[in-house]
Amino acid sequence: MKQQSPHLIHSISEQHRILGLPKPVHPLISVFNFDDIDHIRADKRPPTLLLDLYCISLKRNVTGKVRYGQGYCDFDEGILFCTAPGQVTSNITDDHKPSGWCVVFHPDFIRGHPFCQRIKQYGFFDYTVNEALHLSDQEETLMISVMNMLRHEINSRIDQYSEAVLIAHLYLLLSYTQRFYSRQFITRKPISHDVLIRLETILSDYFASDKTLSEGLPSVSYLAEKMNYSDSYLSDLLKTYTGQNTQQHIHRYVIERAKELLTQTRLSVSEIGLRLGFTFPQSFSRLFKNKTNVTPLQYRQSFN
Repeated sequence: MKQQSPHLIHSISEQHRILGLPKPVHPLISVFNFDDIDHIRADKRPPTLLLDLYCISLKRNVTGKVRYGQGYCDFDEGILFCTAPGQVTSNITDDHKPSGWCVVFHPDFIRGHPFCQRIKQYGFFDYTVNEALHLSDQEETLMISVMNMLRHEINSRIDQYSEAVLIAHLYLLLSYTQRFYSRQFITRKPISHDVLIRLETILSDYFASDKTLSEGLPSVSYLAEKMNYSDSYLSDLLKTYTGQNTQQHIHRYVIERAKELLTQTRLSVSEIGLRLGFTFPQSFSRLFKNKTNVTPLQYRQSFN
């Protein structure tokens, strides 16, 4: 059976129409409750959507389980998902009736505003579904209160302050999201410890093979895929737990391997660079000096 392509959603109005919601009050931003969705013709809806919108969904009571890192979690608590324009999401079908709230806004709503650049710094918009934010009851109550403030402002009379107030509420909502993700990274230390062990194992296996000669240095995407995380989530998790992102961990491992080869072999600096995955020896030497304040040759000579 041929898989159906995702249905592209260009506007808030189109999303409301597909979900059976009333017409939006504002053309570029909306807040709705999942209980308001019309499920009468849910079986006729496309199973997946490709949204040209930012979407922040707080869901409960979703059918089934979701994979989270190395385990599975039920949707019996508040789960927050954040998606950016161009990402595919599941539609609300008859057997998928979550409760909760959703904030959705078009990129044009923040275009030209400083917030448009700031939102690109929120890595959680690139996280995958297995990296959702699990909220405590207190955190969930706080997030819903901000969403309700947004909804109230959208339904109020528009004046010269409306846009600034709405964007301020969005900024508050995303700031809380960032704070709660940081809390989640910290409280899930067993998972974080497991991540570090797996990361070291994957790096060790990669450099012990011939992949560095054929494929070069391991990329952030390679490591994230091996660990079943998105690039952004893995980097944010590592940075919260160790103070270094994924790329910095790769560089740290490269420098340690380089030090071993410089002190334990007679390979030239160029040969070591090639063995570690560098196409050009000068790139290896530049990275080594940047991280150690000495050149590879100076480091080797210090042990003679």
